[in-house]
Amino acid sequence: MDQCDTLDLTGNPKHPSQPQRTYAHAQKMRAAMTHAFGRVGGLGNVQWQMRDGRCEGNPSVSSNVSSYMCSLRRRKVHAGEAATSARAITSDILYQLYHHAHRTENWEIKEYQAGTRKGHGEVHDWAGGRTRRMLLAAYTIAYVCLLRFDEVLKIRVSDFEFFGDNRVKLTLPFRKTDQCSAIQPFFLHVLDEQEQHLCPVRALAEWIKVSGINDGYLFRKFFSGDRVSHANEPITSELFLELFRNNLLDINIDPLPYGTHSFRRGGCQWLHMERRWPLRRICDWGGWSTEFSHLTIVKYLISWNDANEPREFFFDPHRKPVQKCFQCGRSCMCA
Repeated sequence: MDQCDTLDLTGNPKHPSQPQRTYAHAQKMRAAMTHAFGRVGGLGNVQWQMRDGRCEGNPSVSSNVSSYMCSLRRRKVHAGEAATSARAITSDILYQLYHHAHRTENWEIKEYQAGTRKGHGEVHDWAGGRTRRMLLAAYTIAYVCLLRFDEVLKIRVSDFEFFGDNRVKLTLPFRKTDQCSAIQPFFLHVLDEQEQHLCPVRALAEWIKVSGINDGYLFRKFFSGDRVSHANEPITSELFLELFRNNLLDINIDPLPYGTHSFRRGGCQWLHMERRWPLRRICDWGGWSTEFSHLTIVKYLISWNDANEPREFFFDPHRKPVQKCFQCGRSCMCA
């Protein structure tokens, strides 16, 4: 924890030249210690305490450690550190990425020989057609389905079920917040031509067609250049983040505020502000908990006992529109 604190072990302020890690790093260190003492050491998660002259419980869950973490957070805030989440990706950014990828020089499938290096004038030629197709498929699936990127990168071809009416069913075998119960599937329809840059069905079809992947992980590591690897292992989050940030530089956007969680946040905002989905549907679609019992208004808006719309109708463009609103006159489903 000393690496994260603004004070040294004697209680004096550290010199500005000494590197300091963030409060989030300190939280991860404490979580690792709690796991080590509790699961590996078999001490459980009972608070550390003295009983009959013997020490019992998990040292990481002691009141002293909790008090220290609270004071450390206050010092970090006073020192100017502010926790910021990844900036949300917008539909406009995905529009720019889509059309940049579809330029002839970028969409073309290129084969590089191992050991060759690009020239100085080819700094933006970091990926060929296959790589860009893979990225667009990953972008749109994460954005529309509100997925964490560790969930996206572990998707297998067997998780998809394809229907003849341009409809795809995606069922994840594992989710962070839903590890025991049955995971609700995602029913994806081909979006309108005006939203083709957000359409995961189109992007998925392009990637599967070009990559030739018919089993195992959908997003795999690839060799140098633009050739898809046949190794049955998913691409890493670190490599994906590097490719994603290279992609943002292509369209002159600063990549630093963005991370792998940008798609989950951006997709949520897109469904709420542009698609005008109600809160109940967004929580159902994204897998967020609706147990907000301390908020009375949410109890009226969301309840497991109310009638919910079937998930297969969420993106279905052929369903009947709702009754026209007598105030604004809208009758579209996104209203």
